[in-house]
Amino acid sequence: MNPRKTLALGLTACVLACLLLFALDVAMGPVTIPLADVWSAITGGSRGNESFARIVTLFRLPKAITALVAGAALAVSGLLMQTLFRNPLAGPYVLGLDSGASLGVAIVILASGSLAGSGAGGASFIAGAGWLAGLGAAAAASLGAALVFILVLVVARRVDSAVTVLMLGVLFSYGTNAAVSILISSARAEKIQSYLSWTFGSFSSTRWEEVAVFAPLVALGVALAGSIVKPLNLLLLGERYAESSGADPARTRSLIIASTAILSGAVTAFCGPISFIGLAIPHLARLLFGTSDHRTLIPACVLTGSACALAADIVSQLPGTGISLPLNAVTAIIGVPVLIWVILSRSRGQGGIRL
Repeated sequence: MNPRKTLALGLTACVLACLLLFALDVAMGPVTIPLADVWSAITGGSRGNESFARIVTLFRLPKAITALVAGAALAVSGLLMQTLFRNPLAGPYVLGLDSGASLGVAIVILASGSLAGSGAGGASFIAGAGWLAGLGAAAAASLGAALVFILVLVVARRVDSAVTVLMLGVLFSYGTNAAVSILISSARAEKIQSYLSWTFGSFSSTRWEEVAVFAPLVALGVALAGSIVKPLNLLLLGERYAESSGADPARTRSLIIASTAILSGAVTAFCGPISFIGLAIPHLARLLFGTSDHRTLIPACVLTGSACALAADIVSQLPGTGISLPLNAVTAIIGVPVLIWVILSRSRGQGGIRL
């Protein structure tokens, strides 16, 4: 079959999978809502159940959109990191941005105690403050991630090796984690529980006000990644080859780090640290589409990442039981077997793990 037709069919299948999972994510939960009522609520029809319409429009639609957007952001940022470091185990948080975000939230929760956890879902809100608290938690996480990003970007402009940037990112992560540990050691039990709830990750803590900030940030990050497709492809053959082909490795590295910071920082700020999606999905996209060309991989990661995040959100809600699981536990349950399968498949087919 023509490669273009194969690509079109693959992307179409991913789009259909996202639409199906999106509908199921909105319909399923502690209370199962018929798809007809979901459609009526989305389109503003007058024949649907009013209670169902409120649940859909106020809670489940923002949650499903958040999952859709977060999955795309994590997958694309993971792809960028794996390309930059030419390391199959690099993920969106390898630069320590999640640790910086965690430190920002930890300072607000553990030091000031102004945020209160909302349970296993991981949403954090200022008591009685409504959606403004969600933005407050996001602002704290964003500030922490931004500080680490600035440090990494300064380093990236001063060194010639991506490996050095990686090592310093790991060191920044250790440093911020140490600060969080100090805060935990001196905090009260209820504050620690509130912080731990945030670390579980959740797509359900956002409302329309947060989505209106979150979605454009992710769109900006993905657009920035799409603007450097050619240098990304050249980097697959090494920085020296990229430079000899006319690319500027230092500029490309800075743009990759900026895009990753926007994408992973926004997800961590609004959803908490979400594991495994950014690590596993780029491998899955390469395997499904049989290419390392970023012109294909970026849209493939957007779609497969969104589908995976929606599936994880559905599973975490345990539809019909009234019980919810920590989102990061579900992403690990889904991501670990996928990652093992991808690694073993590539090892058998190519004699080793390659990007």
